[in-house]
Amino acid sequence: MIRVLLVDDQQLIRAGLRMLCDAQPDIEVVGEADHGRDAILLAARLMPDVVVMDLRMPGVDGITATSRVLADRPATRVLVLTTFGDDDHLYPALTAGACGFLLKDAPPADLLDGIRRAAAGDSPFSQEVLQRLVQRAVQARTETPPPAQGLTVREQDVLHLVAEGLSNTEIADRLHIGVTTVKTHITSLMAKTNSPNRVRLALFAHGA
Repeated sequence: MIRVLLVDDQQLIRAGLRMLCDAQPDIEVVGEADHGRDAILLAARLMPDVVVMDLRMPGVDGITATSRVLADRPATRVLVLTTFGDDDHLYPALTAGACGFLLKDAPPADLLDGIRRAAAGDSPFSQEVLQRLVQRAVQARTETPPPAQGLTVREQDVLHLVAEGLSNTEIADRLHIGVTTVKTHITSLMAKTNSPNRVRLALFAHGA
């Protein structure tokens, strides 16, 4: 059972998310918070697997809350669900440790898939968000990672599929290899490309 904490300052949004999650046999909503301060306290007390985090909230915002939650419990997965797909919100949240980004106009099935992927260790993000990140990286080029050295053919295959937004399971199916093997390749790719997380790895693939 995936334990989920919902964080959003709009009650209607939280109610809709709860109804969606409660209808799933493998997802349990263990708590709700309408601002970042309560999110930090509830995450410490309820120990959710995934925190679905809004970014713009009164008082303590989602970026600060994400950083504090992960400082207390690094194993928690924070999945950003936001209306704002702009760089000014996405990059700080990524730096704070968010594992993925979905927009609030995403189909319900995408949100549920995102929660499950986040809990499984993947980094789900909408294609629109990925495209914005890539465009920003290409335009700015301010933190271009050093060229990767010694990528194997299989690592290059995995890297390209990560850039497409595929999950570990989808990559394994596409390449006809085991999920554990995919994880091993991704760990190696992160080390070789100096990418701290999956999103940065995808950016590297698009910018390389």
